Amino acid sequence: MVRSLSSIDFAPVLPAWLVVALAVLAVLALVPALWRRARGAGWRALAFLLILGAIANPRLVQQTREVRPDIALLAVDSSASTTVAGREAAIAAARAQIEARLGRLPDLEIRTVVAEEGGNQGTRLFAAIERGLADISRARLAGIVALTDGQVHDVPANFPAEAPLHLLLPGRAGEVDRRLRVIEAPGFGIVGRGVEMRVVVEDLGAPASDTPVRLSIRRDGGAPRTESVVPGREHRIALPIERGGPSVIEITAEERPGEVSALNNRAIVTVNGVRDRLRVLLVSGEPHAGERTWRRLLKADPNVDLVHFTILRPPEKDDLTPLNELALIAFPVRELFQLKLREFDLIVFDRFSNRGILPPQYLRNIADHVRQGGALLMSVGPEFTGAASLANTPLGQVLPARPLPGSAALLETPFRAQVSETGLRHPVTEGLTGANANAAAQANWGRWYRMLRAEPRSGANIMNGPDGNPLLLMDRVGEGRVALLLSDQIWLWSRGHDGGGPQAELLRRIAHWLMREPELEEEDLTAAITQGRLTVTRRSLSDAPPPEITVTAPDGTVSRHAPERRDGGRAVVEVPATSPGVWSATDGTRTAFAAAEAANPPEVADLRADPGRMGNLVQASGGAARWIGDGSALPDIRRVSMGRDASGPGWIGLVRREDHTVTGISALPLLPPWLALLLVLGVAVVAWRREGR
Repeated sequence: MVRSLSSIDFAPVLPAWLVVALAVLAVLALVPALWRRARGAGWRALAFLLILGAIANPRLVQQTREVRPDIALLAVDSSASTTVAGREAAIAAARAQIEARLGRLPDLEIRTVVAEEGGNQGTRLFAAIERGLADISRARLAGIVALTDGQVHDVPANFPAEAPLHLLLPGRAGEVDRRLRVIEAPGFGIVGRGVEMRVVVEDLGAPASDTPVRLSIRRDGGAPRTESVVPGREHRIALPIERGGPSVIEITAEERPGEVSALNNRAIVTVNGVRDRLRVLLVSGEPHAGERTWRRLLKADPNVDLVHFTILRPPEKDDLTPLNELALIAFPVRELFQLKLREFDLIVFDRFSNRGILPPQYLRNIADHVRQGGALLMSVGPEFTGAASLANTPLGQVLPARPLPGSAALLETPFRAQVSETGLRHPVTEGLTGANANAAAQANWGRWYRMLRAEPRSGANIMNGPDGNPLLLMDRVGEGRVALLLSDQIWLWSRGHDGGGPQAELLRRIAHWLMREPELEEEDLTAAITQGRLTVTRRSLSDAPPPEITVTAPDGTVSRHAPERRDGGRAVVEVPATSPGVWSATDGTRTAFAAAEAANPPEVADLRADPGRMGNLVQASGGAARWIGDGSALPDIRRVSMGRDASGPGWIGLVRREDHTVTGISALPLLPPWLALLLVLGVAVVAWRREGR
């Protein structure tokens, strides 16, 4: 817009101090005449005035200006906290009205910025305002209007008060909100023990009360248990850890009447169950080259307490040496296999044969221990054949294979162990370094030279020897597990013979599978939520098509999905998981749970609409905070001059900046020299004639 402005200014031909000095002299010269009331004194004064006016050189200046419109910045909060209690609709309605009103005001331009939801750092409203101000001249900024619930998490300590900042908040003053806050929650716990969580229920915006609140605690989607807690007081929750792996704990506080939202009345905690130091009993039937392999493996794990016995002198080699002359302790058979058997998580028999050392009752105790949840690992050699074989004892009832009769059992020929078709899907052997890529390929491992032929009875055969003979069998017996390695030469890999092999990794996986490491479960269903997506993984040794996966969202919505088959016996389903809470997935047999936390936790920490966080900045800028209800109770918007109040009852103001650029200037002298000379001479003549009478 182009405007013209006229004004009078002075361009004195002499320095200002000299003009002032001449004016003083003129006054002094007039004082005597005025004192005597001389005739013509007024004309003298007029003459002096004209002379001084000519020296001051007055001009009529006319400017042509290009006036730039002022700019109002509208900041709109669209974070997660604005989606509760109808705020989103209120803010949208208010935005439309404000843009329409400001669009009708002359000499005003409106710009809108939106603080989008994202990240986990809360509402970044002032970051959005700074982006909007980046290309706005402060000389044109009329004001900032923020449509927000006040839950802003990047409020600066100081904000330049160059223009008024006004807050328009949806809803009404005096909102209350109940929230459940987790003070402390352990990330893991020891299986068989308990952990303790500390929580507190807080009623924000409400007076303190001693009325108990019901707290519902649910583990892995099971039946809830209820406890009572007083608002504002710390409450401790005891949780027993019953199994290894993650457990999803959901804690919910009952809804308070009239609260803004129950979204933050719930907390999700994942506790990982881990086993304490595992007790392992290793019994070596006789000294041999591979004995140290087992001992070195088990001693290398700091979480394993190892008890190791080697049978150096079996009963048939009794040489009648007196007991007080023996250098080694006696084998404590009764203590280990009757009194303290239940204390061992894993029993390992390495080339152990039954030569009367363990009575049948003790071997039956071991079998019962396995059925009730224990674990047994056997690495066998030639001693597994014949009458002294453990397969012919009560322990044979829990073994997954029996040796072939007679000399047919022992096979002594060079061969390379192969991962079987089933083993390619089993987590114990899947992805081993140097393994064959398929059942027909050759493994890149060192050779062994001896194994036992056996007839499989149960379990999964995951490694083969020559001619497809089973080499490593894994089985579940009752509540326990058994692994049978039909060779005693895995130690050759540890020595690097013929290129070696993944001896340590394979034995570690076998031992951890036996001790129920969740990541090594071959028949399992797991669920995890990462970056807003739920991933359900079904693992199975079966080659049959996987069943449909049924997913249940926290709000009860059920969906069914056909999983996508992957390598290693896996079938995977991926779905968006945007709702916070506990998600469950089932294949009809197993059920898995995953916890989805709020995507932006600071957003749900306090769901009240409250101007308190920004109150100091609003006051310092001269702005105001106003409640707009459902978006229809907007205050009046006025233009105010600079230096005037920018808010009042029922209205908010935007400053008139009137920023401009001068595009042209013209100056017209009001008392040019020739005119001044004529006027001075004329007045002097009149003054002379007046005084001459």
